[in-house]
Amino acid sequence: MNIARGWVGVFLLLIVTYCCAQSYPSRGIRIIVPATPGGGTDLLARQISVKLTDTYSQQVIVENRAGGGGIIGSDYVARSAPDGYTLLMAFTSHVTNPSLYQKMPYDTVNDFASISLIAVIPSIVVVHPAVPVSSIKELLALSKRYRDQPLTYSSAGIGSASHLAVELLAHLSGTRFTHIPYKGTSPALVDIVSGHVSLMIGVIPSTLPYIKTNRLKALAVTSAQRSKIVPELPTIDESGMPGYESAAWFALLAPTKTAEQIIAKLNVDVRRILNSPEVREKLLTQGAELQSGSAADLDRRIRNEIEKWGKIIRSSGARAE
Repeated sequence: MNIARGWVGVFLLLIVTYCCAQSYPSRGIRIIVPATPGGGTDLLARQISVKLTDTYSQQVIVENRAGGGGIIGSDYVARSAPDGYTLLMAFTSHVTNPSLYQKMPYDTVNDFASISLIAVIPSIVVVHPAVPVSSIKELLALSKRYRDQPLTYSSAGIGSASHLAVELLAHLSGTRFTHIPYKGTSPALVDIVSGHVSLMIGVIPSTLPYIKTNRLKALAVTSAQRSKIVPELPTIDESGMPGYESAAWFALLAPTKTAEQIIAKLNVDVRRILNSPEVREKLLTQGAELQSGSAADLDRRIRNEIEKWGKIIRSSGARAE
C-alpha cells in the first residue's frame, strides 16, 4: 500500500510539473546579472529581457547582484526555486571561478541547467606602437629572443579574462611574459597606451578606439573565427597558434531540476530573439557577436572550458584576490 501511494505521489508531481510547464510563464521572470549595471553582461540581459517581455506578455526584469567575480549572483540563482522564474545571465567567470577559488558555495556544473549561449565578445591582441612587431609570429619570436627579460603585459586583474588569455598564449607557445595586474580594464589600457607595458589582450569595445587613433597596434583577434567588427584582423589560430581560442561569452542558465519543457521553451524563444536582425545589429555595435545553440551545446561548452581554464590557472598559479 505504501509503495502504491509513493507511485501515486510521483505521478501527481509529474502532472503538476507538466501543467506548470505548459502554462509557463504565468507571472514575471527575473534575470539575475551577477555583475554591476552598465557592463556587457548587464546590457545583454536587458536586451533579452525586453524581447522576452514582448514575447510572453509578462514582465521580465533584470536584477543586478554583483560581487565575488559573479559568485554572489550565481549562488542566489542556484538556491532559487527551479520553476523558470529566476534565471542567470552567466559570463566567462562562471567557468574560471571553480579553479580560482578554493571553495565555492555551489557546484558550477550540477547546480545549474543550461538554456542557451547568448553572445561572444572577442578580444584583440594589442601592443604599444614602439614594440617592433606586426604579427603574432613576430611577437612570439621577440618574446623568445628576450626570454630572460620577458615582455610585460597588463590585465584587468589576477584571474581576469585579459590575464588568462595571455597565459593561454604563453602556455601554447612555450613563451614567457611578465604579468602586471591592475584593478580594472581602464588603468590597464592607460598604462599600455602610455608605454609602461608592451602587451595586452582586451575586448574589442575597449581597445578599438585606441587602435583607430594609432595609439595601439592590433595583431590578431582571440576568437575561433574572425570578428565581424574587425574582419581584416586574423585570428591567433590563423597566425600560427592552432587551437587558440579565448573570447568572453554570455549564457542563460536556470537552477538545476527546472522542467525540461521550460528549458526547451526558453531555448526556442531566446534563439528566435537572437536571430532578429534588429537585435543582432544593435549588439554588434557594442562588440557582441550573437551566438546560440541547444542546451546540450552549452552544457558541453561549460564542461570543456572548466577543464581548459583549470589547466591554465593551475599552470599560472593564479588565485582570486
